[in-house]
Amino acid sequence: MQITFSPMRRDDRLSLRRTGDILTINGEDFDFSGIPDGATLPREAVACEWLASDVERTGGVIHLSLVLPHGADASEEELFPAPCAVISDGAVPLPGQGAPEEESA
Repeated sequence: MQITFSPMRRDDRLSLRRTGDILTINGEDFDFSGIPDGATLPREAVACEWLASDVERTGGVIHLSLVLPHGADASEEELFPAPCAVISDGAVPLPGQGAPEEESA
């Protein structure tokens, strides 16, 4: 999964977790497994305020952009985030926010 970020001044928080083609955004699952290679799912078709682009599958990889909230004192890493290649399941680290905390069972 390839995620790019669109920084936005917001006071809320974003948490991400990947499980295969399912991206969990702030506790809500978005299943992109039905998107065939070479296809695009329009942003408007996904009821998610965090999604900032269409969702595409290219070469078997899901590509999408998400809003990255940041505070007034945002770091350079938050203001100009690098794309994130998510190659394994689990919590997804966000630019400028360090390693994600794992939920306890």
